[in-house]
Amino acid sequence: MSLKLYELVGIDPARPFSPYCWRTRMALAHKGLSAETLPWRFTEKNAIAPHGSEKVPVLLHHDKPVVDSWTIANYLEDNFPDRPSLFGGEGGRAMARMINTFGDIAIVGGIFPLIIADIPNSLAEVDAAYFRKSREARFGRSLEEIMANRDTAVVAFRKSLEVMRQTLKKQPFIGGAAPNYADYIVFGGFQWARVVSPFRLLEADDPVYAWRDKLLDAFDGMARTSPGYAV
Repeated sequence: MSLKLYELVGIDPARPFSPYCWRTRMALAHKGLSAETLPWRFTEKNAIAPHGSEKVPVLLHHDKPVVDSWTIANYLEDNFPDRPSLFGGEGGRAMARMINTFGDIAIVGGIFPLIIADIPNSLAEVDAAYFRKSREARFGRSLEEIMANRDTAVVAFRKSLEVMRQTLKKQPFIGGAAPNYADYIVFGGFQWARVVSPFRLLEADDPVYAWRDKLLDAFDGMARTSPGYAV
């Protein structure tokens, strides 16, 4: 078996931080699969262009590229059916598709303005300059202006998690008794924040915090032992 994974990193190649790469990392671990990691940075577009992508994650299976975290999850499920299921059947896959959109909009989209100005601190100068220029052009404001009110904005973000919070009061994971890909979708955003920012997104008594803690310890503490902030 030959699996390679391009992952977004900054100055430290051992500090992957993309929320989407973390979805794939957790999916591979769930399947009991290992992949050679290929560190990739924002300005290294040429490294993955031959694989038909400008963004990571990019998974290579026997040098065949699979692009996008959702596509990768489905590829792993369909091509390694003898391994533990990421979805628990077609119904679970259909529900995970909805969670994938929730993860993109509510989790990654909700967290981004709370940590955006912290991200360049993890990047080399050329990548930090690229990140700042491209994101400030997108938002029409400086990174610092976007993040200026995060101490109050985080309250609204926490409230946006109420449906998830109520679910986790009744079951330990989004996927039920054990985590599945739906959990990894959402967890990827929180792990991204933990790696790049010292800002506390969750209160310690929040059921979402307890859920995140369990996933930090999953797979022999793979996520917890990855370099990050103790938040």
